[in-house]
Amino acid sequence: MNLPAATTDIDQAESDMREQGICLVKNVLLPEQLADARTALYRAARQDSERGHRQAGFGLDYGGGNHRVWNVLSRDPVFVSLVEHHAALRLVKMTIGWPALLGNLSANIALPGSEGGMVHADQIFVPEPWPARPQGINVSWLLDDFTTSNGATEVVPMSHLQNRSPRPDETLQTVPIVAPAGTMVAFDSRVWHRTGSNRTTEHSRAALFAWYARPRHRR
Repeated sequence: MNLPAATTDIDQAESDMREQGICLVKNVLLPEQLADARTALYRAARQDSERGHRQAGFGLDYGGGNHRVWNVLSRDPVFVSLVEHHAALRLVKMTIGWPALLGNLSANIALPGSEGGMVHADQIFVPEPWPARPQGINVSWLLDDFTTSNGATEVVPMSHLQNRSPRPDETLQTVPIVAPAGTMVAFDSRVWHRTGSNRTTEHSRAALFAWYARPRHRR
């Protein structure tokens, strides 16, 4: 099964979210917005490395090839405009209602040769069986092109209908999110996904991940 096609129609994106738990909205960012966000993120990642603040590993990653950048919202004003973007908030309101809590804004840069990560759902903190409606939504901003070889996020289509986390003994078929930089990808918190392996030797790929949850999950 394939993922929904990228669209510029926010109404179609809402329909894709309702039916498939995921949508891709292309050309959301203006070229200057994309350039500013990409420059700011790679600058923050470089600063973390220079200061010795880069996390060596993350619990859902295989190896240390993914460069995670935390607390991105505090790193540059450009990121505020993304978490408040009207298209993002429209999908948040449709998926989990309003008001909603911005839990975090983080980034993942899949470096050349990185091994990817484990398949998971973002609402793993919710006891099973899960409620019929998602408890959160992940709005991702692609700052580099996502390809089949550079570590694009991979998704298990229609997995949100399982209403549970994947089991360790399950054989899962993942599909990479292939889309150009500037695309906004949103998926509800029940969707099974992972960081793909970056099989290139020289191309990093970066994305921002804004996590919104129902206010009851404030920590």
